[in-house]
Amino acid sequence: MLLAAALVGQTACIDADEAAAADAEEVEFRALPDARLPTSPNQIGPGPAFYGGVVTTTEPLAAAAGRDILAQGGNAVDAAVAVQFMLSVVEPQSSGIGGGGFMLIHLADALPEETIVVDFRDVAPANATIGMFDTSHSSDVKGSSGYAVGVPGTVKGMLYALEQYGTMSRAAVLAPAIAAAGDGFNISSRLAGDTGSSQLRLETTANALNKGYYAEARAVFRPGGNSLPTGALLRQPRLATTLQAIAARGATAFYSCADPSGIAAAIVETQTATRSSNSGGRGRMTCADLANYRLGVFDPDHANPDFNHAPVIGSYHGHTIVTAPPPSSGVFLVQMLDLLERLQAQWGFSIGSGNYEFGEVGTLNVMQEVMRAAFADRGRWLGDPDFYPVPVAGLLAPSYIQTRANLITPGKRRSSFSAGSPPSGPIAQKKPGNGSAKEREGVDTTHFTVIDEAGNVVSVTSTISDLWGSGLMVRGRGFMLNNQLPNFNDDPQGTAADPAANDVEGGKSPRTTIAPTLVFLGDELVAAYGSPGGTGIINAILQVTLNLIDHDMSLRTAVLRPRLSLDGGGSGTDTEIESGFSSQVRSSLEKMGYDFDSTSSIGAVQAIVTYPGGGQQYGAADPRRIGGVSGLDEH
Repeated sequence: MLLAAALVGQTACIDADEAAAADAEEVEFRALPDARLPTSPNQIGPGPAFYGGVVTTTEPLAAAAGRDILAQGGNAVDAAVAVQFMLSVVEPQSSGIGGGGFMLIHLADALPEETIVVDFRDVAPANATIGMFDTSHSSDVKGSSGYAVGVPGTVKGMLYALEQYGTMSRAAVLAPAIAAAGDGFNISSRLAGDTGSSQLRLETTANALNKGYYAEARAVFRPGGNSLPTGALLRQPRLATTLQAIAARGATAFYSCADPSGIAAAIVETQTATRSSNSGGRGRMTCADLANYRLGVFDPDHANPDFNHAPVIGSYHGHTIVTAPPPSSGVFLVQMLDLLERLQAQWGFSIGSGNYEFGEVGTLNVMQEVMRAAFADRGRWLGDPDFYPVPVAGLLAPSYIQTRANLITPGKRRSSFSAGSPPSGPIAQKKPGNGSAKEREGVDTTHFTVIDEAGNVVSVTSTISDLWGSGLMVRGRGFMLNNQLPNFNDDPQGTAADPAANDVEGGKSPRTTIAPTLVFLGDELVAAYGSPGGTGIINAILQVTLNLIDHDMSLRTAVLRPRLSLDGGGSGTDTEIESGFSSQVRSSLEKMGYDFDSTSSIGAVQAIVTYPGGGQQYGAADPRRIGGVSGLDEH
């Protein structure tokens, strides 16, 4: 097996060209093509580089599947769809057809504002009610009961993108996933470790509430009650049959209870199971909810573009940043960049030099302060734009950015941040959240990025939320169901008649930190990336963006460097921090009032950089997951 040597640290990511299981002692090392961002659209990139397309994912087998689709003449959308279905097989604990997410599509030569958005986020069933999670049960019990399951959007989102922007058939792009599920594959160390999760050991005694349905996943991933070892051959024939039905009949196979595959009917039945201690936790999804599921799509070429789902567009130090719209947190990624740019102009410092070089006290101080300010706003203002008029323009208005920047003094930690009052849009604001609702978002998400030879780019973040989602595998169909709905406010901030931004409503999507992102120089795309990681997602993306633009790092170095993250503006919000920062710097920050919790990883960024002037392409997969990079025409 071939590993790509990391440029800093001691970690490495698996090159997907040689992804078979092997012992570490047998590993060889080499460096994959790597580069900094171009400084002009016409610049020629350094060699070696890829020229025929690059796929970066959290799992090498998925990267190889995407690469093979490109090699067959498919475009970036074809490859991305193949990757998503493959991840349903090889990374079932984090992603899959029982979940949802966001896709950004950049068609070659399109302008930043012409970026296509496919919002395939899960939604609450029609019978969901505002107070359904307002109980004394623990978050673990709520998140592993049937009512946590949202109507999944991944299948519809992937097939829509394939039909509208791809070039290949369903059968062709699903073929790698069907083969891996039916013939089996050697599981990764990460999947092997996750088969020991407590989420696969729930409800071991069948009763009228759990219906014995929690045993379905155990039978696949913990046969005989034992975890699977690294390298074990895992066959999933029921999942293969499900994927074959989707390949044959498309979205109808998944969303229609009348389809002969029985997939939709099995989804509805499975989510009626609940934890034995939570008799009110039965799922509320019906066949009608599946049949009525609708994507949120923005395509500027449509006769009536849906501007509720238009990408969020900002700028930072000469680059255009394009990211996903609400209920994604992309607006707060752009807000943090706007705040940093304003602070640098106002206080006369430059990130990347002096006390504001990477890992220095000044840099980590201002990064934490803008995170705190943004998450305070996020807790109050973010929701589903089809139900609540999220004030995106107001949150990014120069006057509002100045108001928020005035709260920050470099070299100091503000005691707390409350949500601000951005200028309202033309629609009268419905009641926002009060910002006090406890934040809950699963970290077991996935991200992948694809570029093809022509320069088409796809950036996708998808998830089933927590590790193994709800813990419920669809009966007889082989895939896990999400537990997205507890991302709504447990404690309602409004009323049934006047719900707040992130209160539960039927048909509504909960907010999320998912934020696939594109970077342009002028009108030319030069980078694309995203990350899993729960509330740490936008903070990981922020830091990779600063590493590329301000710290002038190569792509792989930008991805590998250590990170920190916090997700609230309150005085008691601790900062998660990875190893690798100076103990002296950390001590100085603690004297300012920051408290740190050590963590092994924040996010797992999968990224590409491209030089449009010469056609050079580069990829980096974050070793915080295993990571896979696979490309064509390397020289």
